[in-house]
Amino acid sequence: MLLKLQNIRKSFGKVEVLKGISLSLERGQILALIGENGAGKSTLMNLLGGVFTPSDGDMQLNGNAYLPDSPIAAQIKGIAFIHQELNLFPNLSIAENLFINQFPIKKLAGFSLIDRRTMRERAVELLRQVGLQIRPEVKVEELSPAQQQLVEIAKALSAHPQIIIFDEPTTSLSRHEANQLFELVFQLKAKGIAMIYISHNLDDVHLLADRIAVLRDGELVKLDVKEAVDIQGMVKAMVGREMSEFFPARKVLPDTKRLLLVENLTAKGFVTALDFHLNRQEVVGFYGLVGAGRSEMARILYGLDRFDTGNIYLNGRLIQKPNPADSIKNRMAFLTEDRREEGLLLGMDIQKNVQLAALSRFSRGIFRRIDRKRAGGQVSDTVQSAKTRYNSVTGQPVSTLSGGNQQKVVLAKWLLTAPELLILDEPTKGIDIGAKREIYGLINQLVEKGSSVLLISSELEELLGLCDRILVMSQGRITASFTKPMFDRNAILEAALHKQSETLPT
Repeated sequence: MLLKLQNIRKSFGKVEVLKGISLSLERGQILALIGENGAGKSTLMNLLGGVFTPSDGDMQLNGNAYLPDSPIAAQIKGIAFIHQELNLFPNLSIAENLFINQFPIKKLAGFSLIDRRTMRERAVELLRQVGLQIRPEVKVEELSPAQQQLVEIAKALSAHPQIIIFDEPTTSLSRHEANQLFELVFQLKAKGIAMIYISHNLDDVHLLADRIAVLRDGELVKLDVKEAVDIQGMVKAMVGREMSEFFPARKVLPDTKRLLLVENLTAKGFVTALDFHLNRQEVVGFYGLVGAGRSEMARILYGLDRFDTGNIYLNGRLIQKPNPADSIKNRMAFLTEDRREEGLLLGMDIQKNVQLAALSRFSRGIFRRIDRKRAGGQVSDTVQSAKTRYNSVTGQPVSTLSGGNQQKVVLAKWLLTAPELLILDEPTKGIDIGAKREIYGLINQLVEKGSSVLLISSELEELLGLCDRILVMSQGRITASFTKPMFDRNAILEAALHKQSETLPT
């Protein structure tokens, strides 16, 4: 047995996060660890990775007691942890990132210098092992997300790991890039490297894992070989109930009145001649591969990026030069793809984050002072309506929340502005299946109250379950349009690959 955990417990103050977890892992085995946000997955892996120490229980590695007191100590013992947020320095080269913890050294005239020749030779070999054919001198900031992921894996391999922990490794990857990663995972497995794979994508879990462990509220509620657990069984174990009607039905149909009209929108290098519209109380989805231009289109509509030609009409009024301040005044909201970098102030509390876009509503008098009592009441109501789980609205930094609850805080921020038009870019990226369903319900509630939604998602099932129409983008253009009665999975995928679909015109 390579790794054995017995009755692992972890408490933070009076809060018990892990409640007697027992697991084992053999060489060359892939163990999937799944559960809702806040179930305890990250805490358990942080114990293995040396970030925390257990409050109670026993950990053994290769039959010996294992109790790392730091990530470096865990790495020395052969535990590599590839976090969802990659630990790379974008301004440094690939080679420098690979050996940042231990540069090869040479002596020259009594001085210790970095042996760059040896570093380059080792870097080339490590990149070859992960199938990345690129010069080690290239800076990480010049790489795609998929290439950065491979560099992170190469960095882990440089320490000759026995176990690699993957935490949501595919959230920034296209389907093709994810499949390439899976091929590498199977190659590592064949070499005897054991892996713990954390993911909210249950299809990927079922494809990769030998065994599946399910955590719920800090307890291990299921542990079995994958052949004995289907996806519905995983969902039931994670949430403690059947997830019938995963995409809740909406009680209203789209209006025939037009809210948004986009004509010939072009931004060189990003989008070309986009023509589409959005009716009131309609959900229009945008599907496409990574780099298709969907996020760029959304940023242009909100006023974050410029465009070269075209017209944008909101409520029949031409928007000459969109900008975020005017967009908020026009009751337009934009939930960006990267919630941590662009959607949240992680060090600030929930209230400061949620009220940020609606501050003008709570300011009074000539000096525009904020009515904090009034703002606090509305913030609390909105956060609760978004079904956010938290301890204190004013005393809890957003950074302490799970990913799903952070996303709900971002959504609550925009709910507080009562938007007419809500642009959602990958709103359920990296969050668990229970939180996804709650967000789907919130989207439907918004639409039922009069909002319209542009929904960008790389999950086709999400678009099929939520949208009234789906527009497909490829290489900056809209290549096909589908209405709900004519949704065709294969045709949508073909259109995303830039094969013209014989469907309704855009």
